[in-house]
Amino acid sequence: MSQSQPKAATVGDPEVKPLGETLSFMQLVWAVTHGLESASKRMHAELGVTGPQRLVLRIVGHHGRISAGTLADVLHIHPSSLTGMLRRLEQAELIRRENDPFDRRRTLIELTRRGIRLNEERRGTIEASIASALSKLPKDKLAGAKAVLKAIAASLGTGADSDDA
Repeated sequence: MSQSQPKAATVGDPEVKPLGETLSFMQLVWAVTHGLESASKRMHAELGVTGPQRLVLRIVGHHGRISAGTLADVLHIHPSSLTGMLRRLEQAELIRRENDPFDRRRTLIELTRRGIRLNEERRGTIEASIASALSKLPKDKLAGAKAVLKAIAASLGTGADSDDA
């Protein structure tokens, strides 16, 4: 091997030091993050929505009608972080926003017919990949994985402390 080209490090290589629990866990988290981002781009090309947009559609579809504030709470994000996404979903005619008739300060969100059709689609979605992976895990391992992810989310300050619906 020439001196100008460094040797590629590989797993099992005696020159590669073990990462330890925290770094090896972070390595897996980054792999998941990269996978989610790649799948989100593919989903956008195939279905017209990104992974986060799809999640919003699924949550709105699950509730039927939900306020923007409650949706932000469910997603563990600040309401202002949701504004642009809701605008894009509305422009794509996937959601409809209207003022709450009982409280004009609140905005209610529901799916349009087009949004309902996309909400029902499962093929090619991130959730289909995740559901497939989760279906292969015993319930106790899944509960343990959720506990770890909740602890990490809490430590990072996202407050992800709710259970699945």
